[in-house]
Amino acid sequence: MALKDSLRMAMRRQAVGIDVGAQAVRLVALSCSARKMEPIRIECVALEPLAPGAMAGADIVDRQAVARTLCAAFGNLPQQCVSAALRCAMAIPGSATFTTRLHAAHVNGPSRMSASLEPAVLMEAERIAGIERHALAVDWFVEDSPLHPGAVSIAATAREHLEARIECAAMAGVTLTTVDVEPHAALRALRHAAKFELDLHDPYAAIWIGSDGVYGWRIEGETIAEEIRYPSPEYSCVADALRDLAENNLSVCALVGGEIDLLEGVCFSLADIGDALGCSVLPFDCSSLSDGNVIPHSELMHEPSFAVAFGLALRGIAQ
Repeated sequence: MALKDSLRMAMRRQAVGIDVGAQAVRLVALSCSARKMEPIRIECVALEPLAPGAMAGADIVDRQAVARTLCAAFGNLPQQCVSAALRCAMAIPGSATFTTRLHAAHVNGPSRMSASLEPAVLMEAERIAGIERHALAVDWFVEDSPLHPGAVSIAATAREHLEARIECAAMAGVTLTTVDVEPHAALRALRHAAKFELDLHDPYAAIWIGSDGVYGWRIEGETIAEEIRYPSPEYSCVADALRDLAENNLSVCALVGGEIDLLEGVCFSLADIGDALGCSVLPFDCSSLSDGNVIPHSELMHEPSFAVAFGLALRGIAQ
């Protein structure tokens, strides 16, 4: 049986999403067949508590503690999932990331090749971050959306955040193939869940609650029509931000992921989110997104806090 399982996994793309939070490490392992239209299989979900004080916001304070917790989390992986081809992704909090968009008119020259874009991208990243270029880690891509055709989307963070995560993973014997931004990973998971939970012809809201605040997107078809973040100087409370996201447009439903219990600190609940948006609310739930296989710790699949780890793993199997 072990040989059969190993051969089965060798025929599948495998990826692990690693969400290092303030109090715990969450892990989601996914696999999918190389054939198109085959469903995603959830191989493992795991949660390991972090030692108090190991994290301080986006900063990893105790790298040894994080590495030990990563080792414990990976100990939950089924043996047939562990291979050299395993793609592993981790994320950086949105509060530690600077994002902007460089419109096509601001990029010199007709070429869209990376080499010609790089000087303009790095200059813009340095400007928005207020950090010297050598201390920055920068990622960018050319958009193909109808709202911003040809624009360059830029994300930058202090290089120390990236290096700390790569080092912690290496100490745990894990090689990272991707580092993403937490809200981006969460949105990827929520949009994937919408394919199973909602009628995609209708607009819907995707909400993610992280340790650094609330992020929201209004999705219309394949387009992000509006997005918000709270705390933000333009909003006095979470409800104002959500009402701005709704913008009097009827959303049929909202999908909510993240650490929902963090809302209790601002006296806001899932029902309050629905009231502010004027729609029903569904929590993110991994259990509806797999092909029905039974996995260890399956009770964790119902936890909305696994959205980031799931979104990271999704990116891994798509690469």
